[in-house]
Amino acid sequence: MTREQKIVAVGAGSGVALMVAAVWVLTVILPVPGIGEDVSARLAYAFGANVFALIAFFVMIMMVGNERFFSDAIDPTRHAENRVMEINGRVADNTLQQNFVFAIATLAASTIVPSPYLQVVWACAIWFVIARFAFWVGYRIYPLYRAPGMAGTAYMNLGLILYVLYHLATHL
Repeated sequence: MTREQKIVAVGAGSGVALMVAAVWVLTVILPVPGIGEDVSARLAYAFGANVFALIAFFVMIMMVGNERFFSDAIDPTRHAENRVMEINGRVADNTLQQNFVFAIATLAASTIVPSPYLQVVWACAIWFVIARFAFWVGYRIYPLYRAPGMAGTAYMNLGLILYVLYHLATHL
């Protein structure tokens, strides 16, 4: 492995480990919602968590817009973005992609998670915001340092997807 690959591998591994620990701790400390098995209430609960998860994306959009407003990049056809603007745009693009996967996965999971553990949806939303900001900060420091935030988000999304698929496969 190259030095850069080692940096990314260690970052990704630490991001996944932090994600597992954070989601577990948050699930334990967050209150169990008194929703029961009502699917519409479960979906409403998940929609609330998804609105919270949009915080990082919204802040990124505001940052990109403000940077453009106060620079020659106000006209995007000029291609006048500096390095920071380019990174912020890439981070916002990736965050939108991750938000999309997160929304679908958490909405589906909210309908099947056992009631005593439904707060895992909010635990994932809280971690999502933390990991997206970690991705952004890491990317701004040095692009390879984006790995913990990226892996912490992407592998959480994968875990949610696999959980839903497993449930579908075993409950047909």
